[in-house]
Amino acid sequence: MAKKVKTVLKINLPAGEATPAQPLGPALGQHGVAIMDFVKAYNDKTKDMKGNTVPAVITIYEDRSFDFEIKLAPVADMIKKKLGIQKGSGVPNRDIAGTLSVSQAEEIAKEKMRDLNTDNVEAALKIVIGTARSMGVKING
Repeated sequence: MAKKVKTVLKINLPAGEATPAQPLGPALGQHGVAIMDFVKAYNDKTKDMKGNTVPAVITIYEDRSFDFEIKLAPVADMIKKKLGIQKGSGVPNRDIAGTLSVSQAEEIAKEKMRDLNTDNVEAALKIVIGTARSMGVKING
């Protein structure tokens, strides 16, 4: 018999470095989940991705057990890492935070493809370019 799902949480955490502090502790605590069990499991699963922010989709069951699935880093984080910048522009239309080549954008699109709701590289590329523009990152090419 399948377990009854109580709730599903989506949370962005630093890979291999999750702690029971904010935002994780309160989110899991209110559902009665053993927080340290999740922290250990998450950190073990993401230890090879240190330095990235890794989204986790946590399914919490009524018996207080849980499962979780790891996603890829958000597109904005992938762009920042590729360009070696700390953050995007506060005024995207005026200030340029960096320049991304089309081939770099395509690399990010192909890497992120399994998390995007498309299997078309062109559409994935448009998503990446849109995110870059909203961060104040110029696209070359």
